[in-house]
Amino acid sequence: MPNSSSISQFLLLALADTRQLQLLHFWLLLGIYLAALLGNGLISTAVACHHRLHTPMYFFLLNLALLDLGCISTTLPKAMANALWDTRHISYTGCAAQVFFFLFFISAECCILTIMSYDRYVAICKPLHYGTLMDSRACATMAAAAWGTGLLYSLLHTASTFSLPLCHGNAVDQFFCEIPQILKLSCSNFYLIEVGFIVLSVVILFGCFTFIVLSYVNVFRAVLRMPSEQGRHKAFSTCLPHLAVVSLFLSTGMFAYLKLPSISSPSLDLVVSFLYSVVPPAVNPLIYSMRNQDIKDALWKLMTRCVSEAMNCPSLST
Repeated sequence: MPNSSSISQFLLLALADTRQLQLLHFWLLLGIYLAALLGNGLISTAVACHHRLHTPMYFFLLNLALLDLGCISTTLPKAMANALWDTRHISYTGCAAQVFFFLFFISAECCILTIMSYDRYVAICKPLHYGTLMDSRACATMAAAAWGTGLLYSLLHTASTFSLPLCHGNAVDQFFCEIPQILKLSCSNFYLIEVGFIVLSVVILFGCFTFIVLSYVNVFRAVLRMPSEQGRHKAFSTCLPHLAVVSLFLSTGMFAYLKLPSISSPSLDLVVSFLYSVVPPAVNPLIYSMRNQDIKDALWKLMTRCVSEAMNCPSLST
């Protein structure tokens, strides 16, 4: 059987057997990818261009949009290329790079979501201290810590995974290089070290989830005590989208890495991985823009400005 030194490429999971279904999957993935690029790109542009949105909450939302762009750009383009060209191959280096960047973006996003819950907690439960606790320097430091944590985590995790000898073939039962699927190819007892790393990661992830839940318990208690109905509506409009994003992202991610082997199957693994790696980056812009009037106003101004500039642009003479 081949070992890791003789493996030059991996075989990803084929999404369909027939050519017609492969092309259908290509167009479906392309639509999702373009929607994610458009939605996250619009939110990033709106936050960057409108001074009204230069607040800590929207600064972290900008970071989240950038991480979503990176996350979905790590997995979908290769899956689309494989579906379009009827192939399953990915190089050893490409697989390692995919693991590294996916872990980088996904772990940094987890940190950003945790920071965003802290931002909402301070804004609603300690409004008098908000300017001090969430000043520009503190926000920049927290964002840098989130990106740095993602970088360190992905470096250690990727190095640990690809240092293991692989002798159970090169077929990865997933549409992208995912660590649990790569570990199935290992034939060394040292894989227990990597499994321990995954357990530690899940503990940290559960800690983030607990922190977020406790933050929002305090937030909702404070919101329900507000005498103004308008104030309660505004608080819920900024908190509920974030809570929906967190629930979707963390629940599917934790299920993907904690599910029992007895209930594991290629189709279930595919659906769960799709839910935590593709769906959140695509629907996050929609979730944040649906109940947030500031985002909708900023996007409307951005679109009207672009249309106005396009209409006022003089035509070029030939």
